[in-house]
Amino acid sequence: MSIEIPSCKYPCDMHCHTVRSDGNDTPEELFNSAAGAGLTVIAITDHDTPPPLTCITNDGNEIECGEYASGLGMLYVPGYEFSCDTMVDDVHICGYAMDWEHPALAEEVIASRESKSNAYRELCEVLVSKGIIVDWEKDVLLVGTAQARSADDIERKHIFEAIAANGYASSWSEAKIMVRDDPELNVKRRKIDPLAAIKLIHECGGIAVLAHPYLIDEEVVVHDGQRMTRDEYIENLIAAGLDGIEASYTYDKTSYKGNMSPEEIESEVRRKYSGRLLISGGSDYHAGYKKGNSKVRFPGERGISMDEFALLIKKHRSV
Repeated sequence: MSIEIPSCKYPCDMHCHTVRSDGNDTPEELFNSAAGAGLTVIAITDHDTPPPLTCITNDGNEIECGEYASGLGMLYVPGYEFSCDTMVDDVHICGYAMDWEHPALAEEVIASRESKSNAYRELCEVLVSKGIIVDWEKDVLLVGTAQARSADDIERKHIFEAIAANGYASSWSEAKIMVRDDPELNVKRRKIDPLAAIKLIHECGGIAVLAHPYLIDEEVVVHDGQRMTRDEYIENLIAAGLDGIEASYTYDKTSYKGNMSPEEIESEVRRKYSGRLLISGGSDYHAGYKKGNSKVRFPGERGISMDEFALLIKKHRSV
């Protein structure tokens, strides 16, 4: 399925995904779409996996992603979206310009993959016990084909898609809500502590940016049972060395529980944190239209200006 990509509203999109996690574009397809939208800077921030460093050209040659993007008139920024905090939902921290060969990062990648596959297999078992037949092997790994996914590559979204495909929900997003709202289906997986993620990003020479802050509930319960507000939670991250925060974000996700518009959130985030944190932003583009998603995001729909991007780069060079 193809779709016309509209012109970008922002020149820099610091939050996009590919097939390397739960996106539906290859890196090459994402770069092509971003260039078609007129972007100047594009970041790939796949979930819990290092970014792509090479692309395949139309004639089958392998080149560096930076060179591929440059040939389309763009700058490529490699990133990594850390899923953080086992107890608090939707705490994601993006690391940019890291040393992707750092052994500490390699250890975290392995730990994250193992925790995902174990928890998601357990979730399928719980679903079956409740009469929602989603088979880990047939419905999640094989997906009706002879080519199996690796268990290390599974995201929760793949399970939601299987729930919908098997007729237990009308869409993957409805399935997500069904799982979210049923305590029996709330299978926790081990996630890196956000303070540890910030430390790791800095250890690898990168900068740490809190993604979609208003997906975090207004009040959260942390690992020791303590209750705190979202603002207090973010203050703890700032005290730990958080470098930046996403202001401009789509907020059309099923996990957003508030009623503010993206513009209202952006204004509030800027008011609270400008001068204290670097401002970032992005579309969280997944090429969801390929899966028939009704809420379609586009590269550059949300993001930041070139001046704001320059401040991010300046911060990286000073690390």
